[in-house]
Amino acid sequence: MALTKNERRIRIKNRIRKIVSGTESKPRLSVFRSNKEIYAQLVDDVSGKTISAASSRDKDISTATGSKSEIAALVGKSVAEKALKAGVETITFDRGGYLYHGRVKSLAEGAREAGLKF
Repeated sequence: MALTKNERRIRIKNRIRKIVSGTESKPRLSVFRSNKEIYAQLVDDVSGKTISAASSRDKDISTATGSKSEIAALVGKSVAEKALKAGVETITFDRGGYLYHGRVKSLAEGAREAGLKF
């Protein structure tokens, strides 16, 4: 039986989550990508808390113009700035079952440019 695109992504996501986990000192940068928007959040899996989050729906980013990849880079920079304010410098990257390509890659590169290490 063939899998749908979303079922395949969820299987890949679960495979990744077996390995990638976040702690307080090194949280997990989780990415969710919809057709229109992109969301990123830093998660401490030990305590189950979100340290910081950013999305393309935030007021400062939603007014920006450009391609979806350029906006994803802004989201990466925004989440990195919030993380640095919270005292986080190194993270683990969770691409959420998406290919490391396009908007997901732009978000990661934007976070790296803003100072996060991963």
